[in-house]
Amino acid sequence: MAGSLSVLEICAGAGGQSLGLEQAGFAHAAAVEIEPTFAETLELNRPSWRVIRGDVRDLNGRAFKGVDLLAGGVPCPPFSIAGKQLGGDDERDLFPAALRLVEEARPGAVMLENVRGLAGSRFGDYREQIIIALHRMGYETHWQVLNSSEFGVPQLRPRFILVALRQKDARHFRWPEPQGSPPTVGHAIRDLMAADGWKGAMKWAAEARGIAPTIVGGSKKHGGPDLGPSRAREEWRRLGVDGLGLADAPPSRRDSVNLLPRLTLRMVARLQGFPDDWQFAGRKTAAYRQIGNAFPPPVAAAIGQSIYRALAGTAWKADERRSGRLALL
Repeated sequence: MAGSLSVLEICAGAGGQSLGLEQAGFAHAAAVEIEPTFAETLELNRPSWRVIRGDVRDLNGRAFKGVDLLAGGVPCPPFSIAGKQLGGDDERDLFPAALRLVEEARPGAVMLENVRGLAGSRFGDYREQIIIALHRMGYETHWQVLNSSEFGVPQLRPRFILVALRQKDARHFRWPEPQGSPPTVGHAIRDLMAADGWKGAMKWAAEARGIAPTIVGGSKKHGGPDLGPSRAREEWRRLGVDGLGLADAPPSRRDSVNLLPRLTLRMVARLQGFPDDWQFAGRKTAAYRQIGNAFPPPVAAAIGQSIYRALAGTAWKADERRSGRLALL
């Protein structure tokens, strides 16, 4: 894309954040991912990208000196309520590696996302250490918990977002404005439910009037192709979905109109904000892990656009913020 800014993305996963940043106008200098199947997905969808298969702790940030944006969804287990919440004592904590890369690459901006647990009081000291380290490197920081549902994603999915910019650009940064109510689950995937002629699709969609609980992909050791723990499965049942597993295909014309259907991988991917042409490598469980652990592309795109505008020297004027028009300062 002509005029694109560059991004070095770490812990790129299956490309949710990657795709959103691309939509925001960033071109990948590299995407780093340690899991082979996840990296295969990136290569499958964007063969022109430089995908580095490896551990970010082994990456030399100096090779990307002056990149416009360093972004990453660093692993969440250290801060997730589903884990032991060990924070900086968890060996999976990659914030130290991310900060080292920032110091080496000196990007124009930094964007790091994680679960909302990092915003809690339990990790206040750890969060402050990250902010102080960035301040010492000359960055001003902003952090916020954003709900994915505010950006057109039909699930709540709260995410902790940290953005850091140089002082000259930080004054231009504004968090993206919420985009209104998201579609319901029924509206979002009605066509996929009806794809094989299921006669109950319209009735099902009319009754699936809420947004989805947060989709979780699990890990290599824990979790399979189901829609989460018992409480989440109860919420799915209220939406007319059997959350005990995933289906290989949508319901057929031979199925009862009163069937409690299961979701397919493509349905789950759409509920995460992926376009239908985004492909996932691997078998069902591996593909579901990729989808469930992804940062929804529409959210990444909205934040990416705000960062792009700040780096490009644009900002929202107070009297134009409501209308959504940009003014060059």
